[in-house]
Amino acid sequence: MRVSVSWLREYVDLPADLPAGDLEQALVGLGIEVESVADLRETVTGALVVGEVREIEELTGFKKPIRFCRVDVGDANGTGEPQEIVCGARNFAPGDRVVVILPGGVLPGGFAIGARKTYGRNSHGMICSARELGLGDDHDGIVVLPADTPAKPGDDARPVVGLDDVVVDLEITPDRGYAMSVRGLARELSHALGVPFRDPGLAPAPGGTAEPAYPVEVRDTVGCDRFAARLVRGVDPTAPTPGWMQRRLTVAGIRSISLPVDITNYVMLELGQPMHAFDADRIAGPLVVRRAEAGEKLTTLDGVTRALAPEDMVICDDSGPISLAAVMGGETSEVVAGTTNVLFEAAHWDPVMVGRTARRHKLFSEAAKRWERGVDPALPLVAVARAVRLLTEHAGGAAGDEILDIDHVRPRTPVVLPADLPSRRIGVSYPPARVAALLEQVGCTVARGADRLAEDPGEVGVAAGTGGALSVTPPTWRPDLTDPADLVEEVVRLDGYDRVPSVLPTAPPGRGLTWQQRRRRAVARSLAERGYVEVLAHPFVAPGLADQLGLSADDPRRRVVRLANPLSEEEPLLRTTLLGPLLGIAKRNLGRGQRDLALYEIGAVFHPRPDAGRPPAMGVDRRPTDEEFAAADAVVPDQPRHVAVVLTGDVEPAGWWGAGRPAGWADAVEAGRDVLAAAEVPAHRIEVRAAEYAPWHPGRCAELLVDGTVVGHAGELHPAVVAALELPRRTSAMELDLDALPAAPVASGPVVSGFPPALIDVALVVDASVPAAQVQQALVEGAGGLLEQVRLFDVYASEQLGEGRRSLAYKLTFRAPDRTLTVEEAVAARDAAVARAAERFGATLRGA
Repeated sequence: MRVSVSWLREYVDLPADLPAGDLEQALVGLGIEVESVADLRETVTGALVVGEVREIEELTGFKKPIRFCRVDVGDANGTGEPQEIVCGARNFAPGDRVVVILPGGVLPGGFAIGARKTYGRNSHGMICSARELGLGDDHDGIVVLPADTPAKPGDDARPVVGLDDVVVDLEITPDRGYAMSVRGLARELSHALGVPFRDPGLAPAPGGTAEPAYPVEVRDTVGCDRFAARLVRGVDPTAPTPGWMQRRLTVAGIRSISLPVDITNYVMLELGQPMHAFDADRIAGPLVVRRAEAGEKLTTLDGVTRALAPEDMVICDDSGPISLAAVMGGETSEVVAGTTNVLFEAAHWDPVMVGRTARRHKLFSEAAKRWERGVDPALPLVAVARAVRLLTEHAGGAAGDEILDIDHVRPRTPVVLPADLPSRRIGVSYPPARVAALLEQVGCTVARGADRLAEDPGEVGVAAGTGGALSVTPPTWRPDLTDPADLVEEVVRLDGYDRVPSVLPTAPPGRGLTWQQRRRRAVARSLAERGYVEVLAHPFVAPGLADQLGLSADDPRRRVVRLANPLSEEEPLLRTTLLGPLLGIAKRNLGRGQRDLALYEIGAVFHPRPDAGRPPAMGVDRRPTDEEFAAADAVVPDQPRHVAVVLTGDVEPAGWWGAGRPAGWADAVEAGRDVLAAAEVPAHRIEVRAAEYAPWHPGRCAELLVDGTVVGHAGELHPAVVAALELPRRTSAMELDLDALPAAPVASGPVVSGFPPALIDVALVVDASVPAAQVQQALVEGAGGLLEQVRLFDVYASEQLGEGRRSLAYKLTFRAPDRTLTVEEAVAARDAAVARAAERFGATLRGA
């Protein structure tokens, strides 16, 4: 909101020499965000004067209309001769007074003005628009001064157009709707600076009469709990908006339209009460305020025909809706050039209804912005009286004696505030008398009990009869004060945020990271060290993802949680696997030219809890009980933490050193092993075996087991999945449930033997279907305690071995902690290992 300081001075006695910095600090200290404080006298330098247009010559032969003007600027140019200026605007005529900047002047933004030849004529200066002067966004035409402007040609134009003022640009937070008006800002400044305030909202206004100004029926008193109106007859339709009003509207960013409409906007800025002006002669029959009906439409003032929703409030006549209440009026009843009878309306609307209507129609008018933040319900009669007085003063006419006032406003409910709550919450001593005084300063009524509050600042209680609490009734203009916390905030704000000490709370002692947190960090670090890049995907997926991943109809991952209010209707579901969003990120990177990808993500997946029911309703007035927490937690979806990787392209790049190596299913399996190793799962508890599990290729998929429980899968993706997601062939992936892994056992220090090892290789021939990891486990069990390490180093198949047979070669390392092993001991341990493999899988020594 932009407002001039001169307007504020009408209602608050600001010091005459108040620096702009002090003004800004006063507002910031009250919690109002200040975008800028601009002294308009400094925005334009050089000669800015009033000019009177003497002659206009239309220049032809150009792509756009150009006018060559001779403008009387008095003696400002040093010659007394008319100034020759080329201008493209067409909203002025000979005899009009305009604003001229002469050569040597500089407009806002550093735009220097000089004399130059353009369109074949010499142009000495510029005739200015409001936008060029920094007074607003209107650039359709230049500023034409009102006919009653007392300034003569050559006079300084700054005071004429308001460039001798200071303009404050504020960003009003949603909870401070009262500050979106001169009335509210003036009151705030009176608090900050300790100066008198004259409330325009308390101006005398006649009440409603038995005979209404116009027949009106309000059918929904929840959506509209107050409706006031008054009729002015015989208005001069040609009466212009006075210059001072135009300037104030322009500074606020509102375009001048016509006197009746400008008055409604002016009153809205001044009091904070949005209004509407109807052409009484264009209304057919009585007015009805109601909710819209299905199928109704309304063409609003912006020329858009809008389909109305049943929640919208509308004002209707016999022809149907003529105004979208509290948001924008309709074309059929708007004030036009020939309007002589004006019906002013000021009402009080439900802010929730207005906010939803504005968002539904994407129509965020200045009125709607104020309504959804809250407007004083005591203002309608004052606003109507102010508008009627301005209209009759500047356009004549006769104000009707009849005044409509339909009032269903409920009185404010008192808020019980413990007298010591501000002190307890903020840590600053606020005696009860000080609390009451501060709240009364903003208009609250504080019930003090039978006796006065304690005057001694050292006292912490309240007088007899108050029961240790204050009964506070907020004023009508503060709909944001609804509970004790709001009142505490007001006390702190008015007393000064700078009095609140900046003391950091003492951090409670802790035990550092949990073992789950340490595990996740270790896994992330391990994958990053191996060249994987971490990504963070949105957990939202589309309904068709399960089909793209080839999940069967009975796959539990098809049971998903649907969001009630999704960010996008295209992705309303929560993921049950990390692979969908992760593969989407891979596809996006491939589309950006990346060919070799190794990505990973650690995140939660979401599994619904069938028949969980609805969570209990929990208020904010107290801490929920343990039973309520447990009931609510029972409804929350299960959210295990998973880790997933995806690989495509070369895992080892090609170069002058030779050919690269493409990523394959084995790399995905190895990533799973790396994760388990980083999670400190002992190798003897891990098993890897072939499996069939979507979305992996049935012949190139492995499942990872810990203590016999499947914790993840890895391998090459199914060709159908790769084609559906438009990924390269041989794309591989791994996904593992981190929360399913057991806690790492207590690690004991290894026994380091100083004796030499015995190294023996064995090659065992087994069926191709036998997993290598199971053969290795059999060797470990058979070799006994002397076996220090076993490693698979070769897999071989040939016709000599037979169809469906393969050779697995292992390197066995034997060592004793207390002696050097003899050949006989090492061979005996090897034979025992081979015997166990032969017993379990029918393994035979290759070449035997």
